[in-house]
Amino acid sequence: MKILVVSYLPSLQNSRTKNLLDTFVESVKNKENIETLDLLKDMPDFITPEILQAYVHRNYMGQNLKPEQEKYIAKLDKMTEQFKSADVVVIAYPMYNFSVPSMVKAYFDSVMLKGETFDTGAKGFVGLMAGKKALILTSSGGVYEGEYAKYDFSTTLTKYEFEFMGFSDIKIVKAQGLNMKSTDVAKVIEVAQQEVKKIVGDWNL
Repeated sequence: MKILVVSYLPSLQNSRTKNLLDTFVESVKNKENIETLDLLKDMPDFITPEILQAYVHRNYMGQNLKPEQEKYIAKLDKMTEQFKSADVVVIAYPMYNFSVPSMVKAYFDSVMLKGETFDTGAKGFVGLMAGKKALILTSSGGVYEGEYAKYDFSTTLTKYEFEFMGFSDIKIVKAQGLNMKSTDVAKVIEVAQQEVKKIVGDWNL
């Protein structure tokens, strides 16, 4: 079972999300099944007019691209093929201003390609990633539950994007309230790490 680990952790060794990701990697029995993509080192392309035009012409209009057009979407294709080849996708990132970091959004924009990870049919959009699993690992300074859940545009967006592509099993592990004085940070992280371990066990990774 191939596992793709996608991370965006700009706080590096000080990242709280990294604690969760490290726990995941350590808990997986067959580590040779893990492939990593660090978005700090291998950054996705942000959509430019040239990229958009090439993508629409090929994936929506069925046109053959010229070599100079193909180069614009080469990175999208590379990341999408890597994404499609995985049975399990893990994505780890911090919450930024109620949502995902721009690099994470750019990654999803790179792999959500018509005819590759989703398509259209008589009944509308169809996800092409059925049978695959996704795990979202994230941390935040505040707590987004109860009346504040409406401000979480991070995990709600990421979960929906996986759902849109047809993923069959999507789990979320959040370490929240890490910048609040009342929070026992070590305890919160420990509880989240236990959640990660349970998911690894349940998925028999």
